[in-house]
Amino acid sequence: MYQKAIEFGEIVHSQVSTFPKIEDYRLSAQFARAADSIAFNIAEGSGSSDASFLNYLRIARDSSRECVAATTKALLRNYISFEQSEKNREILVEIIKMLTALMKYLNNKNAI
Repeated sequence: MYQKAIEFGEIVHSQVSTFPKIEDYRLSAQFARAADSIAFNIAEGSGSSDASFLNYLRIARDSSRECVAATTKALLRNYISFEQSEKNREILVEIIKMLTALMKYLNNKNAI
């Protein structure tokens, strides 16, 4: 999950580097921050208590959802291709599923 998030951040970095200059402090920056936030929050929370880790995982999941919206905006503005958009969504769905599964496991583990 962490490795997949790292790879996604690099994909987004490559994509936003081709966006028009006008987007430097707008969509490009927001998209890159959200993409990097996924891996950063997984890493930051991994060494803490289950309760704290759950919070970081929620933030990572929220950042993943933000990336779905950013992907849509980038596609609508013709900054990325339909194929790139679909690949982003595929990776994000996988990351969100992994995050949700780990969150469910941690919740169930602590409920016992």
